Amino acid sequence: MSERENDDAVRAKADALLSTVHEMGPVAVAYSGGADSALVLAAGVRALGAGGVLAVTADSESLASGELTAARALADSLGVAHLAPRTDELSSPGYRANGPDRCYFCKSEVLDTIVALARENGFQQVATGTNADDAVDRFRPGIRAGRERDIRTPLLDAGFTKADVRAVSRLWSLPTWDKPATPCLASRVSYGIPVTSHRLARIDRAETAVREVLDRAGLRSEQLRVRDLGDTVRIELDLDVVVTAARLPALSDAVTAAGFGTMPMAVEGFVSGRLNHERQPASDN
Repeated sequence: MSERENDDAVRAKADALLSTVHEMGPVAVAYSGGADSALVLAAGVRALGAGGVLAVTADSESLASGELTAARALADSLGVAHLAPRTDELSSPGYRANGPDRCYFCKSEVLDTIVALARENGFQQVATGTNADDAVDRFRPGIRAGRERDIRTPLLDAGFTKADVRAVSRLWSLPTWDKPATPCLASRVSYGIPVTSHRLARIDRAETAVREVLDRAGLRSEQLRVRDLGDTVRIELDLDVVVTAARLPALSDAVTAAGFGTMPMAVEGFVSGRLNHERQPASDN
């Protein structure tokens, strides 16, 4: 495909999304600030006007530091009203138990909160950033929660893959077009290990501290995860910086100070969804 043909294809995709959103009408967007929900929000503004869209970001203990600030900045730049209700996923036993269906209980809490808030503000429909790739991923139990609540999925309806999301986001000059995926902090905890406030907070502190250590060393890693495996902690980084990062004494010190103590630590290459394939329960520390 030539460059012109590719540009035309991306514009056609963008038009299809705008048509889908326009037909949907006024909508509240479950807006995490990631590439997918940001594109839905931007499409809403283009198709319906800023007044026809409401951005709602669930603010909970599983939201990584800095994500809410960045989400608010983009919503403000689009002229969209932005609400950030506090959600309490940890009140759900199913969420705390951290089984393979943890995301179902999380999304149920989040979507119930967003639906109620949307209706209070005059919006009868809620949309998420679920895309076509998500819909065929067998490790996405949270999608079921959305279907049970008749949540709209304009990206999926328009046939958008993750690559389409990034291509149209770039076309529209959205700052999220190349933003790495930033799943919730609970996704760093190995299945079978209870999710607690303590675990989420120390993961958040550790990831912030590791990023600072890498910055001081002049290392850049687009992907960064601190995985709580119960009796060990694993730092996952872009493969090209793993060897150098592992030699930094400050890395271990940072993770220790964040709350992991003397727990054994490994530094390995990032693998998306790795814990979905590592379902052997670890010891509970």
